[in-house]
Amino acid sequence: MTTFLLAGGGTAGHVNPLLATADELTRRGEAQIVVLGTREGLESRLVPERGYELVTIAKLPFPRRPSLGALAFPFRFAAAVAQIVGLIRRRSIRAVVGFGGYAAAPAYVAAWLARIPLIFHEANAHPGIANVIGARLTRHRATAFRNTPISGATFVGMPLRAEIATMDAAATRSEAKAHFGIPDSARVLLVTGGSTGAARINQTIRETAAEIVAAGWHIVHTVGESRDFVDPQIPGYHPMVYCNRMDLALAAAEFAVSRSGAATMSELAALSIPAAFIPYPVGNGEQVKNAHDLVSTGGAMLCLDRDFTPEWVRAQLLPVMTSANQRADMSHKAGLAGVRDGAARFVDFVLRAIEPQRA
Repeated sequence: MTTFLLAGGGTAGHVNPLLATADELTRRGEAQIVVLGTREGLESRLVPERGYELVTIAKLPFPRRPSLGALAFPFRFAAAVAQIVGLIRRRSIRAVVGFGGYAAAPAYVAAWLARIPLIFHEANAHPGIANVIGARLTRHRATAFRNTPISGATFVGMPLRAEIATMDAAATRSEAKAHFGIPDSARVLLVTGGSTGAARINQTIRETAAEIVAAGWHIVHTVGESRDFVDPQIPGYHPMVYCNRMDLALAAAEFAVSRSGAATMSELAALSIPAAFIPYPVGNGEQVKNAHDLVSTGGAMLCLDRDFTPEWVRAQLLPVMTSANQRADMSHKAGLAGVRDGAARFVDFVLRAIEPQRA
């Protein structure tokens, strides 16, 4: 039995590929999984729900400006590393597999100090700080995007949850539409801004919902926990705070409007769903970089957040959505760029990295 320490978390973009990898390792047998995260991240809920053991360390955000916290950071980081080295030795952990996030960087240093294999997966086209550090400590580097600037990295795609990776969307579409109360003959636009919603997307879609519905579409729209959103009560428009069956929403969708988070983009491409991506306008620009390959191949459209207005929907989005030929072409190109077996590819990569130890 090989014991793996899977390190990462904080957001769904880190936790979901971690869990998909844990599931694939478990499915293949002879693997024991220990997950390292923090009490504050999504992993504190999602990992135990999935049945995996979670070990937590203190949340250690990298200091970005001088402060008392910055002075204390090296000592807190060293303490976390020592805690993880102790865990590696007590549990006879054979490899650390990282996904970025607060728990990843100290785990990477601990793996290097303990002289066990370190493998990491970078989900974004713009690498995070933890994986930039990891790239200095290991040659076993994998990415979800082909254009991620990590030297010597291997492209494996995104590890996707099994219900997405194995989905037959065409066979599930009627059931999916029925779940949302949508007629089987209707076309479905999926709109999502992530778990917290997206103000610009919500506002523009609400203002144009009547026109989209008039063009023959039903809209499934996850609006997030927005206090400003008011349901316009348009037949055919289905806003909801949160969708607990996103697999069915994806199965129903023939087009999507979405942020270009790595996981969402990868799921849409894997299922050949054409999309208009509205990158999150705050941060280091990773969502624009995430969308680059899929947009450049013609599988998706890109509109900056500030430009996503009702006028853009009318002039750019609706003509594409209402053209069967353009939708089919985008769907084909999205599917060519998508990767369904990212979890299997990444686990193969992990097992090759530790093969000398297993022999």
